[in-house]
Amino acid sequence: MPDQEFLFALDMSGEPPFDGMLAELARAVLGHVGCAHASIDALTGQLGAQLAARAGNGTRRCEVRFRARGRELEIVVAGAGRPEWRTTCPLPSP
Repeated sequence: MPDQEFLFALDMSGEPPFDGMLAELARAVLGHVGCAHASIDALTGQLGAQLAARAGNGTRRCEVRFRARGRELEIVVAGAGRPEWRTTCPLPSP
């Protein structure tokens, strides 16, 4: 992937489960930016757990953001009055 910035955000509202849709979306974004297959599996699982923890509190709005900056992809899950969860994934060199 070229050294460029992008932001992809998804505002989730409604009843869970979002597992299937979120997993498919995460795999597509992570694969597009060139994350390793093992990283994709691990990150998809972490995302699902974080979203379930927020949606499970009865709050129906959560936000998932994927932001590429430099050689790193940052993933953020926010919502349900809980602290944001953040993680990063290194991006491969072009």
